[in-house]
Amino acid sequence: MPPRKNPLKLNKLQLRTLALMQELARHPDTSSHDAQTGESLLTVLPHPHGDHVHVGGLVVSARDASGFQNEAVWIALQRKGLIRAAFPRAVTLTAQGKAYDTGLLDPVAQPSDH
Repeated sequence: MPPRKNPLKLNKLQLRTLALMQELARHPDTSSHDAQTGESLLTVLPHPHGDHVHVGGLVVSARDASGFQNEAVWIALQRKGLIRAAFPRAVTLTAQGKAYDTGLLDPVAQPSDH
């Protein structure tokens, strides 16, 4: 039997926010990594300008990135062991959070042209 998609039953906003956090964790200019634990500290959290947000090398609609400003989303992701956080400033993406398959990044993000 194939693995269940979204086994932690994250809602759409939680999935989008986690996918964007995973993207930030991929870039050395927005994160630092702990090789021993497999965790990534997100050192820069993006803020919307206009109708979009820059996440790593991608542009995402501000609406799709609204979870960055939503404390309830952070609490849910933390409760499920995907992040450790001090809202609204600090996020550590756990190894489990980095590995969680959201399946969402492609539909919400596009390469940046600026």
